[in-house]
Amino acid sequence: MLDDSWCVRSIHSAAVLVEFAASRAMPRAAALAETGLGEGDLDDPDIEIDIAQEFRLIENILDATGDEPGLGLLAGFSVHLSMLGSLGIAMSSCCTVREMAELWARHAELSFAYCRFGIADDRDRVLVTLDTDPVPPRLRRFAIERDLAALRIVQRELLSWDIQVRRLELTLPYASVYEAVGVLLGIGDIAYDRPADVLILDAADLRRPMPQANSMLRRQYEQLCVETVERRRARVGLSGQVRALLMRHGRAIDQAAIAADLHMSVRTLRRRLADEGTTFRELACETTGLLAEELLATGFTVDTVATRLGYTSVSAFATAFRDWKGQTPGQFARSEPTPPGRRLRR
Repeated sequence: MLDDSWCVRSIHSAAVLVEFAASRAMPRAAALAETGLGEGDLDDPDIEIDIAQEFRLIENILDATGDEPGLGLLAGFSVHLSMLGSLGIAMSSCCTVREMAELWARHAELSFAYCRFGIADDRDRVLVTLDTDPVPPRLRRFAIERDLAALRIVQRELLSWDIQVRRLELTLPYASVYEAVGVLLGIGDIAYDRPADVLILDAADLRRPMPQANSMLRRQYEQLCVETVERRRARVGLSGQVRALLMRHGRAIDQAAIAADLHMSVRTLRRRLADEGTTFRELACETTGLLAEELLATGFTVDTVATRLGYTSVSAFATAFRDWKGQTPGQFARSEPTPPGRRLRR
């Protein structure tokens, strides 16, 4: 069962898949059929989608191009370090290769991976497992292939050498294309029809230092990864939908307008929020607090933030903010450095 953070992802991965489909003579509209996405959505970096939409996209590609072995590997070659944003910077800033690999495994959902990754020690070896449970059965071969290729491509863009792969064990049956791709990926020993998908690495290779190690930068950007995951978890469920609408409109929207946007009555909205253990008032207060923090951290003045959030006076805003954070807006702004790339989503 997927946890909330895996259910939501940036549209960037879907956009790359659509371009891959187009390179195989598949119309973009056909690739997007029944996903709920339009071609214009692919150019909007602010859009986040449910992973089920991306799985539907993959199904469309397999239906149109044929589900042959190696298709996922070709798609994986389109994934690059620059796609990973904060995660990519955090990985490049790690002190050792092992720390980098563990960071990837910890935040794999931000890498556009479909499989879960696990890392375990076995004497002088390190076992990296790929768990396909989150993936629909029909898509698992594509997911394994794509994640393996993407992992190798990103690793090569991070390092000037290849992490040695002693052996790759696959749940997949043998296919001749894997021999050629194994050479391309630097994996000579591949075993098929195994009970699990496992990369077997040299432990010594993972102890090597990263070329751009910077522990402060790594902590800073990993915190941004954590914040992204937490925000995505908050999107799931009716509470998340209400938060998203409140974030979009700020305080200038009431419960009736939110209910109308969600195509339900106010009574139904109240009942369903109660089922999730919250109320509209709680969500509104929480969201206003988050908006205030975002605006202050971005550099807006207290006066501007108070006006944007619809307060009749700065003192009323300051009182409310003190109730949320236990400090004045000015104190918060002075103590909160602006992380690189942080901005308010509208």
